[in-house]
Amino acid sequence: MSLSEDGRLISQIRQGNILALKALYEKHKVLVYRTALAITHDRAAAEDILQDCFLKVYTHIDRLDGSLPLSPWLHRVTVNLSYNWANKRRRWLKPFEDVIDHLAAGPRTLPESILERGEVQRVIQKAIASLRFKHRVVIVLFYLNGFSLNEIAYILDCPVGTVKSRLHYARRNLRRKLERDRRLSPEVAYEFS
Repeated sequence: MSLSEDGRLISQIRQGNILALKALYEKHKVLVYRTALAITHDRAAAEDILQDCFLKVYTHIDRLDGSLPLSPWLHRVTVNLSYNWANKRRRWLKPFEDVIDHLAAGPRTLPESILERGEVQRVIQKAIASLRFKHRVVIVLFYLNGFSLNEIAYILDCPVGTVKSRLHYARRNLRRKLERDRRLSPEVAYEFS
């Protein structure tokens, strides 16, 4: 079995090649940062989580399996670090602007008379802000990062059935909230079917 690019970099890091760690960081930093920012909604926290995540890569390098993709492991660490951040601060997390931008800019076409994109974003933001934390995380991983249900289950360290359930309830709640807003076209709520 040939090693992936991540596997080769992991092998080089084990041999003391710090440039390989930098290459691994450069390859994955955007997705790790974006996930942390979407969960915490705090740029400084997302930067700290990014650094902590790659510190964990370095300190756990001997335990990493170079034959497996690194991305799911990184996202699992990112989500765990983000949970820890949220628990330490005991604060409600703000909505995920990146997810909102993504959903509001979907492929549907809205008549000009309904709403401008900015108003759609605000309505979606309010709906997502009302979700429970565990549902928001699943929405971010599924819609923003495009992870499969199996990947989300691995990242969150829970059964696939739990991910399906959380995604189902998150979609249902969002759809209901968006359907009640008469300013929106039905296509906006349909995104969560």
